Amino acid sequence: MNKLDPKNLPRHLAVIMDGNGRWAKQRMLRRIVGHQKGVETVRVIVEECSRLGIGYLTLFAFSAENWLRPKTEVKALMALLKQYIRGETVRMMQNDIRFNVIGNRQDLPEDVNAEIENAIRKTSGNRGMLLTLALSYGSRQEMVAAARTLARDAAAGKIDPEEIDENAFSGSLFTAGIPDPDLLIRTSGEMRISNFLLWQLAYTELYFTDVNWPDFDRNELARAFRDYQSRERRFGKTSEQLGQDQP
Repeated sequence: MNKLDPKNLPRHLAVIMDGNGRWAKQRMLRRIVGHQKGVETVRVIVEECSRLGIGYLTLFAFSAENWLRPKTEVKALMALLKQYIRGETVRMMQNDIRFNVIGNRQDLPEDVNAEIENAIRKTSGNRGMLLTLALSYGSRQEMVAAARTLARDAAAGKIDPEEIDENAFSGSLFTAGIPDPDLLIRTSGEMRISNFLLWQLAYTELYFTDVNWPDFDRNELARAFRDYQSRERRFGKTSEQLGQDQP
């Protein structure tokens, strides 16, 4: 098995963590058990990415559409989220990880937001990997909000509409200041983006695996990274041009 090239790892890894419910169903277990097992996987992958020197890790934890799930499941997920953030804050401090959240946080329960604020505050001085959870997040909603912000600023005379470019739009998104993902991993065999980072994924490498999220371990992560390292990222250029760009 080929070893990973530490010089060719994604700077920013994004993950759609899918398959918790499917994993539980296959074992005749309640869906919440799958989510609990999924949290254990989050812990493993976060620590492994930090160890490997990944600069940014963004996890799609709860979408804007997930509020449509049964109320009992949503309530259980919010309790699990609160427990995770509270328990992981100590580990984030130990591993020099900064914590961040993107999405419509006003939709989240007050006690969950309190845990989020506490974790962000405590880890704000860390200088290692930035761990971002996408919570109550939808990319189309994010882009609409960014357009409204720019429109208001233009109407107020703060900016010239003709000066609005890709950088200005990116700077109005939840992910302002964070580089676009180099690699997106989606587990459980689904091959779609599901309203996640639509703008930011423009030139991202996509990796899909049939492995359900609770079974996605360090070996599966390494497999995804090896696949990433086998690819040629051209960003619109030809292979020959890339060769000429090399020093």
